[in-house]
Amino acid sequence: MTESSAMRRVVPAALIGSALEWYDFYLYASVSALVFNKVIFPGGNAFVSTLAAFATLALGYFIRPLGGALFGAMGDRVGRKPVLVVTLLVMGGATVLMAAVPTYAQAGIWSPISLLVLRIVQGLGAGAEFGSSAVLSVEHADPRRRGLHGAWPASGVYLGLLLASGAVSLVTLLPHDDFLAWGWRLPFAASVLVIVVAMFIRLRLHETPAFRHIDRDAQVTRTPLREVFAHERKGVLVLIGTQSAQSVMAYLFLTFITAYVTGTLHMSDSAGPFAVTIAALATLVTLPLFGALSDRIGRRPVLLFGTVFCGLFAFPFFWIVDGTHSRGGLTAALLLGLGIGIGAMFGPQGAYFAELFSARVRLTGMTFSREIGGALAGGLTPIIAIALVEWTGGRSWAVALFAVLACALLGLPAVLSGPETLGRSLHAPTKRELEASTGTFADEADPVVPQG
Repeated sequence: MTESSAMRRVVPAALIGSALEWYDFYLYASVSALVFNKVIFPGGNAFVSTLAAFATLALGYFIRPLGGALFGAMGDRVGRKPVLVVTLLVMGGATVLMAAVPTYAQAGIWSPISLLVLRIVQGLGAGAEFGSSAVLSVEHADPRRRGLHGAWPASGVYLGLLLASGAVSLVTLLPHDDFLAWGWRLPFAASVLVIVVAMFIRLRLHETPAFRHIDRDAQVTRTPLREVFAHERKGVLVLIGTQSAQSVMAYLFLTFITAYVTGTLHMSDSAGPFAVTIAALATLVTLPLFGALSDRIGRRPVLLFGTVFCGLFAFPFFWIVDGTHSRGGLTAALLLGLGIGIGAMFGPQGAYFAELFSARVRLTGMTFSREIGGALAGGLTPIIAIALVEWTGGRSWAVALFAVLACALLGLPAVLSGPETLGRSLHAPTKRELEASTGTFADEADPVVPQG
């Protein structure tokens, strides 16, 4: 199978699986801010109820590293394709069942407990979804176009956000009582359609050339997580720092902002989802453009630009949102923050993170490290941001400062200390061979191993 024909199957498989993951997660985040704090975690204090709803959001992130380690090791031992099928079923199944969670008024304490259990299962499956999709894409891609093809899972993230925010926008148009009673359940149930389509596509995939290469040469490891920490720790640290900064900014722009404009600025329930829908549509386009740019000038320059931009834009972002107090201002601020800042931070990550690790431990190293960064930053960011707004009496300056510090203390050191990985051979089975291949585009001359 040629690289171009393989990519015709790989691109939709990576795109739709990542879309489902983030449809699930952003749907949960949006509904946490609008519904769960009222019907699953009711209470007399709106701040406490919202904090409890976001705590379940954080729980999903804290469980994701376990899913990343578990399914990442599976992918390094038996192949990338089986992981893509299993994670889809685990993650998607939990989301569909969330549509049937009873309210607190119906089931009492069993209502939040059932939601927490499903959130844990969802997080386990999602822990390896993006990493598996990205590794699938870059290991099939031409070495000179890995940045572009590695960005498709990132685009899938924003396709999922687009679908989720669009779905939430539609159901928030229902009368408020109907929305709280049953309308919020419809987007969760609808994810079953995406699961069916994604499963059909993924079952038709071939295993990646890089895994077949090490499998053919009997170089598959049985202990990938141990090897990562024994021999490739620097890649872990660089990835965690880079991912943490991006997660802080992304979840301020995507998750916290919905609760902030509704609860603090008293804008309509549909304002946040509407603005995110428009900005996600723009980011869906800019992500592969920044990924392709990293194929021309390198991964680090693009990542560095995105990190600096997000740090510098943190205060202006809230000045625009607070100052205009309008749907138009919120949309414009999110277009800049997501389309440019997150686009540059996230676009090259699929290729960059995969190129940090050797073929024997790539999926474990990428999924576990990425989810550690996501748990530390993405899972805690909405909670920290809400607490900072409460502490400052409804003002946003402390949240903006938090964002600046995340970029300056996490993102910049990680990107500046990390290697340039452009052109590495993804077939390299060891760290030494991987580093020696930098800039060689060696896989270009390595024919695809025929599927047995």
